[in-house]
Amino acid sequence: MGAGHAHRLYRHAESPVHRLPPHCKLTAVFCFVLVVVCTPRTALWAFAAYALLLAAVAAAARVPAGFVLRRLVIEVPFVAFAFLMPFVVPGEQIRLLGFLDVSVPGLWDAWNVLAKGTLGVTASVLLAATTELRALLLGLERLKLPPLIVQIASFMIRYGDVVTDEMRRMSVARRSRGFEARGPRHWGVLAKSAGALFIRSYERGERVHLAMLSRGYAGTMPVIDQATASRAQWTAAAALPSAALAVCLLGWAL
Repeated sequence: MGAGHAHRLYRHAESPVHRLPPHCKLTAVFCFVLVVVCTPRTALWAFAAYALLLAAVAAAARVPAGFVLRRLVIEVPFVAFAFLMPFVVPGEQIRLLGFLDVSVPGLWDAWNVLAKGTLGVTASVLLAATTELRALLLGLERLKLPPLIVQIASFMIRYGDVVTDEMRRMSVARRSRGFEARGPRHWGVLAKSAGALFIRSYERGERVHLAMLSRGYAGTMPVIDQATASRAQWTAAAALPSAALAVCLLGWAL
């Protein structure tokens, strides 16, 4: 990867959360999500407490609520799945709205998926909003993730936009020739375009690989970040999962 590769999920700001090292934030988010998943689904107040903790992090990071809510759209498929569970999970039935029979275990399962999924996605959105993608990769290196996985992720980030831009140019070229996909009879053209896009992407990948080999690439990327986090930074990052753990333990105790 070259210089900084900004992403629309990232929101530039000067805040204590932005200044934390990426591997500290990655660890904090992972531990927070793990604690949320371990929380009993019947402890409704605990999930409200988790939401308040994330709201406090968003306020400290100066990330507006609208910014987070717009990016929660990615959760829509899981929400649709959760809404189906009361109708397909067997068990005791209860009547809602005077005419709708739903499963009580299904309602609890739907709540479990919706609450924990939303909290996990929100935590991930805040992580992406306060950490550049390149910094996230450096954080994964600091956490000793297998180098091959880090390399694959870096190439995906670097060339995802390149492939998308190539697809956009092909779409413009089709429209400039009067093509508009209006039905199944146009699927053949779209299939050929997909094949052409694959070939172009493969050829570009070959050229990039040859360029890397000519510059001394031997299967591993150099580690370019040797910075370590201070005890104060680890303590600040641990505040979120530590508070969540206290809520989780209290939820089990009650």
